Amino acid sequence: MSKPKKIRTILCAEDIRRTLYRLTHQILEKNPVSCAIALIGIQTRGVYIARRVKSIIKEIENIDIPVGVLDITFYRDDLTVIGPKPVVRETKIDFDLNDKVVILTDDVLFTGRTVRAALDEIMDFGRPKRIEYLVLIDRGHRELPIRADFVGKNIPTSQEEHVEVKLKEADGEDKVVLIES
Repeated sequence: MSKPKKIRTILCAEDIRRTLYRLTHQILEKNPVSCAIALIGIQTRGVYIARRVKSIIKEIENIDIPVGVLDITFYRDDLTVIGPKPVVRETKIDFDLNDKVVILTDDVLFTGRTVRAALDEIMDFGRPKRIEYLVLIDRGHRELPIRADFVGKNIPTSQEEHVEVKLKEADGEDKVVLIES
């Protein structure tokens, strides 16, 4: 008989809200308002994080910055492993990336392979001035030499543990849980 999974809440809704405000302030400290900033969210939850950061920037600085949506499916290095019918979502970047500071957003940084695929895809859309990387959770276990510029929370995990980010736009609630097998 298998042992029941232990689920522990790491961040509640208020923690996520506070974390996104802190990360947004860090972005604005590093990139003055005069910079041409754009946000690009990696499907799915990275998109919601990008949209929330955009709205916080609007609240703080009263400027609108563009937000793009990126699906990395066809840029993955394990496409043949995930099956014959991968789920492909929308990619939509309807603004010029050239000479912009692009803030790439995602929910969890793990091996680094997702962001590697995202970087490859972004370059097909133009040549940004700089790409910075924002993640809500960094759980370690990198397989590639990649690090985030803006990290909400570092959660050291084992390979057997799983981090699950729930956002109200997709899941009806905001929280981050650690699932221990």
